[in-house]
Order: sequence, then C-alpha cells, then structure tokens
Amino acid sequence: MTAIRTRRPARRAAVRVAAAAFAVAALTAVAPAQAAAPAKAAPSTAAAAAPAKPYGTVTARSGLNLRAYPSTDSSVKGSLRYNAQVGLVCKVRAQDIAGNDLWYLVRDSRKVWVPARYVAATGYVKYCKDVQM
Repeated sequence: MTAIRTRRPARRAAVRVAAAAFAVAALTAVAPAQAAAPAKAAPSTAAAAAPAKPYGTVTARSGLNLRAYPSTDSSVKGSLRYNAQVGLVCKVRAQDIAGNDLWYLVRDSRKVWVPARYVAATGYVKYCKDVQM
C-alpha cells in the first residue's frame, strides 16, 4: 500500500503541472485579443453613452410619453424610461406643464414631442422656427 500512496501524489503533481501549463498557454493566447478588444469597443461605448448634442435625459421617475404634437391632448406614440437619453431637434412654446411651456421635438424617424419639464437638455436647443426641417 505504501507504493500506491507514493504514486498518487506524483500523479496529482503531474496533473497540477499540466493544468498550470495549460492555463499559462491559454492566458498567453487570449491576452493579445483582450488587449485589442477594448480599443475596438471604446468608440461604440462612447457612441452609446450619449447621442449627439443637443440631447436630453428623461428626469421623470415614471418615464415619459412621446406625443404626436406638443400637447397632452395629442396621442401617445411611445414612451421613454427614466434616465433615457434622446436626441433633440428643436423646441417650441406650447402647452404649459407644471410651469414650463417648452416642448422638444425628438430626433427620431417619426415626429414626436416631449415636454421640457421632464427632460434635462444637454447642449443648446434652437427654436423650431430657426431650424429647417
């Protein structure tokens, strides 16, 4: 029995050495690919972080409805979640919402509006009369 006990530690050591060698080889082969990956991912991450200026961030905790016209009487065409960022085309003065009568036209394939009361704008948003659409 003594001979069997001496062989098992040797086998375990051999397995450990082989596993360590495999791990080193795997890390060496993967490291250059991982080093190059952040350089490729960085532009898309930056682009996904925020749309081009001007853009707005939804501040309403419950989200925000996208409207067909700058009024709460108009139909809802979609919605945005809290902290969603959306590109803005221009602004108009329309229905007053909690003391703010500005509405933003969203940069989207459809023409939809959001009340400025619940959107924090980043960058200068021109009035729609000054923008060619």
